[in-house]
Amino acid sequence: MPNVLNVTDQNFDQEVLQANLPVLVDMWADWCGPCRMMGPIIDEVSDQYINKIKFTKLNVDENQEIANKYSIRSIPTFLIFKNGELIANHIGALPETKLKSLLNELLEKK
Repeated sequence: MPNVLNVTDQNFDQEVLQANLPVLVDMWADWCGPCRMMGPIIDEVSDQYINKIKFTKLNVDENQEIANKYSIRSIPTFLIFKNGELIANHIGALPETKLKSLLNELLEKK
């Protein structure tokens, strides 16, 4: 997953909130079946949005500070940030076409 960056409590501000591009954060955990199902979809979609959207993953079990800050209660949850602000979220797995639709809406809102 070369285009998907793992973020942590320690580097979240730098990698997500201070990013120059809009950022998709995939909130996930190892034990979550739907999260594992989304992994290859996120990897594939990230290849199609190079230099448009930054893709990141945050393991909620290992990074509870950020998970708590954004009140993550169900996973997978996808958070979308732009200019350091949370502008959209989606709870639950979704097909590639729906994910791309959400991302395209984001890009059209420039």
